[in-house]
Amino acid sequence: MLSHWTQADLLVNGVRIHYTRTGQGDKPSLVLIHGFSDNGLCWTPVARALEADYDIVMPDMRGHGLSARVQPGEKVDMAADVAELIRALELGRPIVGGHSMGATVTYQLAVRFPELVRALFLEDPAWRLSWPEPTPEQLAENPMAKWVKSLATQTLDELLAQYRKDHPTWPEELLYPMCESKKQLDPTILDVLRPRMHAQEWDWRTTLQNVTQPILLFTANPDLGAIVTPEAVAKVRELNPNVVIVNIPDVGHLIRFDRYAAFMEALQAFLRMQG
Repeated sequence: MLSHWTQADLLVNGVRIHYTRTGQGDKPSLVLIHGFSDNGLCWTPVARALEADYDIVMPDMRGHGLSARVQPGEKVDMAADVAELIRALELGRPIVGGHSMGATVTYQLAVRFPELVRALFLEDPAWRLSWPEPTPEQLAENPMAKWVKSLATQTLDELLAQYRKDHPTWPEELLYPMCESKKQLDPTILDVLRPRMHAQEWDWRTTLQNVTQPILLFTANPDLGAIVTPEAVAKVRELNPNVVIVNIPDVGHLIRFDRYAAFMEALQAFLRMQG
């Protein structure tokens, strides 16, 4: 974390939410929501590039980072948490962006609390027209659950070594928070969120046509692990032709992590359009 950034905890909907902030409220607000198993500081390269123009707030979602742990069966509503955070910090009507799980949270926020979102950008959200049936192996042991369990057996140094090997182009300012976030992850959050992963509540296929805020949608290559398919993109264009769609074809789900320059070029162009 940069030395002039601040960190604090806030009581939101009865639970403690930790966040990092780059400014003091004297610039337009930008809220960045991380993906599953990450934390707010995984946005560090993006925040560093944009902090001259924005007061950026990067919360850790429940069960992630330094925010509150969760209890089995606990009702978790991350969009409502972000809404309350925006109100409590008096951010006005910020631009909000998210990756993966965070993109889903961002979209729900825009649909359910439109008065709190000026514009939004979504990095490979869980938008598909259909989902493949799980294999017998996946039914026996969910691959994500298996991976989450494995994190407890690895030290931070071991994770760093593996991530440096797997992602040689990533800067250290990204590698460290990414690996640290894995050690901070509350395993219970997966069990709490799993029933809601593909829930039809606030489904983009039935709500996108009514969203009036400007939207930037980042997509990538499903063959490399991206979620949004070409069929889903076609449906997005049909439902809301005003959505700005940027496809980065040579990357998978971790769009900004692996193709930072291309991501930032498109994001900054979108932000300039918002004034």
